[in-house]
Amino acid sequence: RTPRSALSPQKYYPPDFDPAKIPKLKLPKDRQYVVRLMAPFNMRCKTCGEYIYKGKKFNARKETVQNESYLGLPIFRFYIKCTRCLAEITFKTDPENTDYTMEHGATRNFQAEKLLEEEEKRMQKEREEEELNNPMKVLENRTKDSKLEMEVLENLQELKELNQRQANVDFEAMLKQYKELEEEQRRKEQE
Repeated sequence: RTPRSALSPQKYYPPDFDPAKIPKLKLPKDRQYVVRLMAPFNMRCKTCGEYIYKGKKFNARKETVQNESYLGLPIFRFYIKCTRCLAEITFKTDPENTDYTMEHGATRNFQAEKLLEEEEKRMQKEREEEELNNPMKVLENRTKDSKLEMEVLENLQELKELNQRQANVDFEAMLKQYKELEEEQRRKEQE
């Protein structure tokens, strides 16, 4: 049998114990915690020019940004140090765009994906505005879309036919033919 002390901690609670009477710790709102995190994007230090790549691990200080939130979500600020010159770099969370924003100490490296997405959104918005003002443009865009869709379907059909032609190869017949050729060669060698 295991002793009672191994099963539960030896803590005595008197019968008149009231947990509500325990005083709460008065922690400051802007308290900083030390956390281990990875760099969320590629950046370059402004003081020494060192490149810090996405995924580089850091011991960072984390704090909640006061008087800032997005739909009730708190925004956090992180403080890291450059790996070469130990200059402080700060960035914070951006829940609106599900990303991070650079604050100071470094510059965020070029992001082609983000620019491409923004350009695509802008083009879509322009097209919608144009369609609202011009009913002829709606018809033109519909015909363009249907033409593009037909081309895609034709290309898909061609690919399917090509795959079917390749799938009709009879490997058993090929192996049989190869064996017959080998046997013929053996006979010729023996003769």
